[in-house]
Amino acid sequence: MDLRTFLDAARAQGWLATVDRPVDPNLELAAVAYALDGRPVLFENVIGHPGWRVVSGVAAARKHFALALGVEPGDILFRLAEAMARPQSPPVIEDAPCQEVIHRPGDLRDLPILKHLPDDAGPYVTAGVAIVRDPDTGLNASYHRLQRLDGRHFAARLVENRGTYTAWRKTAGDLPIAIAIGLPLHALLAASMSPPAGVFEMAIAQALAPTPLTRCLTSDLLVPAQAEVVLEGRITHRLTAEGPFIDLTETSDIVRQQPVIEIDAITHRHNPIYHALLPGQLEHKLLMGMPKEPGIFAAVREVADVRNVHITPGGASWLHAVVQIAKHHPDDGRRAIEAAYRGHGSLKHVVVVDEDIDIFDPNDVEWAIATRVQAGRDVFIFRDQPSSSLDPSARHIPGQKSRSDKAGVDATIPWDTPTGPTHPEHFHRIPFPRLDVEAYLRERNDR
Repeated sequence: MDLRTFLDAARAQGWLATVDRPVDPNLELAAVAYALDGRPVLFENVIGHPGWRVVSGVAAARKHFALALGVEPGDILFRLAEAMARPQSPPVIEDAPCQEVIHRPGDLRDLPILKHLPDDAGPYVTAGVAIVRDPDTGLNASYHRLQRLDGRHFAARLVENRGTYTAWRKTAGDLPIAIAIGLPLHALLAASMSPPAGVFEMAIAQALAPTPLTRCLTSDLLVPAQAEVVLEGRITHRLTAEGPFIDLTETSDIVRQQPVIEIDAITHRHNPIYHALLPGQLEHKLLMGMPKEPGIFAAVREVADVRNVHITPGGASWLHAVVQIAKHHPDDGRRAIEAAYRGHGSLKHVVVVDEDIDIFDPNDVEWAIATRVQAGRDVFIFRDQPSSSLDPSARHIPGQKSRSDKAGVDATIPWDTPTGPTHPEHFHRIPFPRLDVEAYLRERNDR
């Protein structure tokens, strides 16, 4: 299901909002999209960019991914885990939709790249999946925010010691790069995952759904053929100031000296759709967090009977998780907490709950904490642990891994015997009757 097919499906579901009036990509379009965060929004009339459309919010809800993958929202984790375990080689085709229109070198100012907030350093590409070839491990796909500098250049934020950064540091000259924008949802998910070195993320995408690739015009890189736009270029060793820009935690990231990308070709589909991901909002959070859930699940499965995992939007979809287990031992909650940190090292707080708790409902999770937790018994503190650079409260020393204190909450029903609680009925909600109340209201209105 490519982006256009998904938009048709979202329209049929009644999810898609369409904006026909002229909208300025400088601050105005992002403001409208922020107001509608949580649903896909298609902008049909972008000021200064005839022939282009802009979409936001396609990845802003789990139900969107469920629709694209043909599964229930609660089963996405299991599809991702299966694809990670069994990647498949995508086919390579020649007649690719993403190369219907070719500009060499093209002008980046022709694309409706948004300036999101007044304090941003400039217009930013936010949904671009960058593909490079590491000289040792092969093709790699990842996300990088790209600050447009002029018609042919970006400043690229490369996170230190990650895939693109490592490949760039290994390369004496310029490193070829291709940036794909407007991808199918399953390809967006795959690009967010962290497979072992040597496994191309698009092989995981192929395991999720058909993902044909095509060869770039200016290099031997392979890109998703169904992309709306592909920017081909080179990461140079020239540095420039990048930022400030909003980060996943909805706080402003700092200004750094970052590499300059020079663009050599722009290709796109007829009537292209530019994907503008809102930084710090639901699309950003879900694409960051959901792909980490299988790793937590696998780690907890080694020590407990885990049933599901949810990295929560309230925790910036990076720092907080809820883990659901079937409890078989008094220490299962603590073991699950410790394993969750092994599964995703950036986790700061984790809550473990029983099977009767809906991990996707924050009220249900809070109810479990309120009724099943005693702090002195069920809250575990881990001091001075490796953590995430995205946490502004962590301890950050340049050139070193960020560090933070962490806490885990065992919100499972406490066991006071080796085989379970003496009075488990005290910890379960009393079921209330469920009636068709509309029938009662209709009767009154009919009088």
